Amino acid sequence: MKKQLNPTLVYVLSVIGFLCCCINGLGFLLSGAAYFVADNKIKAATANPDDYEGNINNMNTAKIVALVVTVINLIYFLYSIYYLSTGGWQESQEQWRQMMEQMQNQ
Repeated sequence: MKKQLNPTLVYVLSVIGFLCCCINGLGFLLSGAAYFVADNKIKAATANPDDYEGNINNMNTAKIVALVVTVINLIYFLYSIYYLSTGGWQESQEQWRQMMEQMQNQ
């Protein structure tokens, strides 16, 4: 029985990872896992092409999507670390407090 090259898992993890980008870039955990799953499947299918069924080009496309989402998430994650380490959090909290005071005074 041949193993199936099914890129659906890679696409699902990549999309969920992209959606998690707005959580300080933590989606790189899911999209990174998707990239490694795709990479391992491609290596296995290339080493033993008779054991796998399906189009390897579809898995390559899924791997590229996972890589792009991982890079986007890592950039945003590094930006978030920089923002928090340079005191941006305190500034944001102060602006939030001022806006709330203005709303209460109106």
